[in-house]
Order: sequence, then structure tokens, then C-alpha cells
Amino acid sequence: MNFQPVMNFQPVLLWSDLLLWLLTFVAIGLGVYSAHVEHLQRAWARLSRNAVATGTASILCVFLLIGLLDSLHYRPRLESNPAAGAAVRTAHYAVEVRSLLDALLSSLREHHEKTYSAPLAIRLYVMETEETQTGATRDYPRLRHGGAHLADESGHLRDIFSSILQGIALAALLFFLLKMALARYRVPAGGVPANGSGFAWRGVLYALGAFLFLALPIAFLAADYHVFGTDKVGQDVLYQALKSIRTALAIGLVTTLVMLPLAIFLGIVAGYFRGWADDLIQYVYTVLNSIPGVLLIAAAVLMMQVFIDKHSGWFSTAAERADLRLVALCFILGVTSWTGLARLLRGETLKLRELDYIQAARAFGVSSGRIITRHLLPNLMHLVIIALAMDFSALVLTEAVLSYIGIGVDPAMMSFGSMINNARMELSREPAVWWSLATAFTFMLVLVLCANLFADALRNALSSMDDAAFEHEADMSGDP
Repeated sequence: MNFQPVMNFQPVLLWSDLLLWLLTFVAIGLGVYSAHVEHLQRAWARLSRNAVATGTASILCVFLLIGLLDSLHYRPRLESNPAAGAAVRTAHYAVEVRSLLDALLSSLREHHEKTYSAPLAIRLYVMETEETQTGATRDYPRLRHGGAHLADESGHLRDIFSSILQGIALAALLFFLLKMALARYRVPAGGVPANGSGFAWRGVLYALGAFLFLALPIAFLAADYHVFGTDKVGQDVLYQALKSIRTALAIGLVTTLVMLPLAIFLGIVAGYFRGWADDLIQYVYTVLNSIPGVLLIAAAVLMMQVFIDKHSGWFSTAAERADLRLVALCFILGVTSWTGLARLLRGETLKLRELDYIQAARAFGVSSGRIITRHLLPNLMHLVIIALAMDFSALVLTEAVLSYIGIGVDPAMMSFGSMINNARMELSREPAVWWSLATAFTFMLVLVLCANLFADALRNALSSMDDAAFEHEADMSGDP
């Protein structure tokens, strides 16, 4: 979807951009809503007092910010021919679609080398033949951009340490300012502010501090070097890893947009109405679970790829073509992964429908739709939130596996799975090219680990809320 030309660029809205921003605003809306619901407010308050939860949430917000910056796309305007008259000149835009993140990382994107180069190297990783006055010699040539500012190679290590120290100094300054800002908010060393809110600012402080002490030295080094090396075509590996974050977020978040309606509707209907509806829904997800997941996904992806190839004229840019395959993959994963959550909601609904207040509502003639939306759905939302938080990590890893076997995202789209797939052949070289795999593994590890730790904390907070509500109900009913 393209808009009319504006100034020196033309905004481009991809379907995955729309879905990611929609999910972001929905999450903000749910957060505002839960702040006004008493039992959810208690759960979030309990979660906010967990330093691990606030720290991992801060890191996840950094990943989300990178993904959203990469979801603002545009086509830059091409320079007009100065010889053409004013009446002849028309605005022309590049075929390549860029993002705001590309603009911020322009130095990483534009600084290409010939081929492989090791992290922080100033010479290529492969030898080339060079013609000199004494004849042909084989040597490792200097990089075009990595360390190009060094006139003397002997100052290579000294320059690296200097950049690292500058980054650490700036990180220490920002960390000190952040700590002073929290001190003005009267946050003591234990992380509990004197105003009684109980928010674990300690987790946020340490998480952002760790991020600053890692990111700023890398940023200073990236100005003059390829921090994580380059790949076969000379592209910066750090740039690829940062661009892959959006793909991972799209797979993990957009898939939930497809999975949620199916899982919630079918799970509640099966558990509440029982009978033939329960039998039919159980039959459907039993059949789906009996089919190998990878085989089903592969067949659907290949059919979608054939459809895209036959209608290539529908896409004005390669980015739109790759984006459609990404969205299609999210829909395929959502349609094939709703069964677990639906089974969980069915079992919980079977238990809730036998409670006294549900039976009383049915006896008073309250409609089934009102019972489901008013009584059942709010009491199932904690299970939905827990399942989504834990499924996010599994979906990110699923994309890596699918791209590794060639049925994931479009090859033109950067992703962790594509990086791992490309590194497969690089590891068999001599000497081995290990840094692409190591970088993709490190970024995926941090993202998935933070998501899992936050999901565990969220599960504990919501489970505690559920146990407290049950005890309160038992006390009110007089049960022992």
C-alpha cells in the first residue's frame, strides 16, 4: 500500500507494519483497561514488584522499539536530472523500500566489503592475488571501510580499546544520571520507593545499565569497524541481526492475532456447550494435532509461494512480495498452533461452568452469550496471557527452524533463521566463518531468554491472583 509522494520520500505501509502497530496500540489499550480492573490491577502490581520482571520487560521494550523503528517504511526520492526542464521533471522514487531503522543505521547498511571479514578486522578473511611491481603476490587486502581511518596498522588494538573506553565512559555517565533521576523519585537501594508504589525500579536500572554498557561500546566501534564481521557478500552482520529483530517480533506477535480468536472462541464453546459442539471441536483439533506440524506448514507455505509467483505483477517492490510471504507464514502458524490454547481453555471452562454463580446466572435466564462474555471470559484471560507470553518464544524459534530448512520467510527478508541457514555452509569452510551463527544465536538467546523469564514472572503473578480469589470465594461461602 503506497501513499502519494511527500517531499523527498514516499511512505510505504506494509501489511506487517499495520499489524505490528495495531498490536502495539491494542497492548497499550489493554494495559490502560487492566489498570481500572481491580483483580488485574493487583496482579500487575504484584508483577511490578518483581525485579526480574521489570528488568526483562525493559529489555523486551528495547527490542520492540527496534522492531517498530523498522516498521516505518518509505521509498527515497531519486535525484532529478538537472538538464531536464521544470515542466518535464517528475518525482521518481527508488524501488528499494527502506525503514527508519535503515536511515539510523545508514553507515552499517552502506559500508559493504568484498566478502568475509572477521569481527573488528581491518583485512579480509580470504586471500587475494595482488599485482605489484615485483610480481603477483597473495595477501589479505585491507577492508574498504573497516579500520580505513588507520594509517598505521600497529595502532589497531589501541584504537579498539580507545573506542571501548569511550563507550564505557558514556555508559557510566548515563547510568549515573539514570540512578540520580531515580533517587530524586526517592527510590532506596532496595528498589522500593518511599511513596509506597512498590515498583521494582532496581530491575529497570540494572537492565538498562547492562544494555548501555554493552550497546554504547558497540556503537562506538561500529562507527569505524564491522563489530560482528561481514558475510559472504560483505554485508555487516550487526546490521543483519538488528534487522532480524522485526521479523522475530512479527512472527511472535502477528501469529497471536490469528491464533487468539480461534483458540478463545472454539475453546469456550467446546467447554460451555459440550455435547455435539464439544465433540466436533475436539475432532478438529485432534485431526490437526495428528498431522506433522512441519509437513503441514511446509505444504501451506509452498502453495502460498506458488500463488505469489503466479501473481508477481501485483507487487511493485520486492519488499511487498517478501512482506506478503511473512504475513502468510504468520497466518499459517496461527491456524496450526491454536489447538493447545483451545484445549486449555476448554478444560478451564468445563470447571468454571459448574460453579455456583454460573449456575445461578443460568437459572435466572441470563443468555449464554452474556455469561460467556461477562463471567467466563474475564476469568480465562489470565490463562490466555500466560499462554501467549510463553508461546512467543516458541514461535521465534519455529521461524528459525523453518527458515533453516528453506520454508520460512522470503530469502530477501533478514531473519535469524536466514542468518543461521546462510552460516550452515560457512561453517564447513576452512577456516570456518563462525560469527554469523554466533551473532544470530546471541540475539535470539537474549530475546527468548527475556521473554521466558518475563513469562514465568507473569505466570506466578497471575497464578497467585487466581489462588487468592479462590480462597476468598471459599471464605465467603463458608467452606473449610
